[in-house]
Amino acid sequence: MKEDDVAVLALHYQNDVLHPDGKIRVGLDADSGARQRLLDNAAALLDGARAHALPIVHVRIAFRPDYADLLPNCAIFRNVARIGAVPEGQWGSAFYDGLQPLPGSVREFVVKHTRISAFYGTPLEETLRLLGARRLVVAGVATHSVVEGTVRHAADIGFSVMVAQDACASADPAVHEASLASMRLIAQTGSVAEAVRWAAAPC
Repeated sequence: MKEDDVAVLALHYQNDVLHPDGKIRVGLDADSGARQRLLDNAAALLDGARAHALPIVHVRIAFRPDYADLLPNCAIFRNVARIGAVPEGQWGSAFYDGLQPLPGSVREFVVKHTRISAFYGTPLEETLRLLGARRLVVAGVATHSVVEGTVRHAADIGFSVMVAQDACASADPAVHEASLASMRLIAQTGSVAEAVRWAAAPC
């Protein structure tokens, strides 16, 4: 395969998830070394993808400010509405500064979703098929929710997946590690550097 057969999925690199003033943050405190490592690794992943001219799909979660489009069947969604997180058109749902799509780039796309998997009810699969992607590098927050949900969906519809594990995080490091261990049944996992090499290498 050539590089054009690979796309990068960057999941939930948004203010409410990553910023010290965000409403979710998954345990990434303002002065946390883990938070800074995540930010650095996410930036390195995007930089690596751009250096190899790989398409990037930036996936954001957002709901109407009145949450009328939120299906409250799960605790995670009920909590989003309770704390007023990721309202569409407001700061919390915007991309975190430095991890946002490049303005005007023809190789970068944005998909919005409202469930766990980034594929559910979105044009993500259609976008990836149009790009000719067969392999995906996936990273984001949180590991055990949107990342794992999206990776499992991707595997079910035929994509080969590599998870850039150090550009992912969960509030509980043990949950992060358990999710990675579970995903190794259906995907490869490795560092950002390893994921970029995997994406750039013909196979």
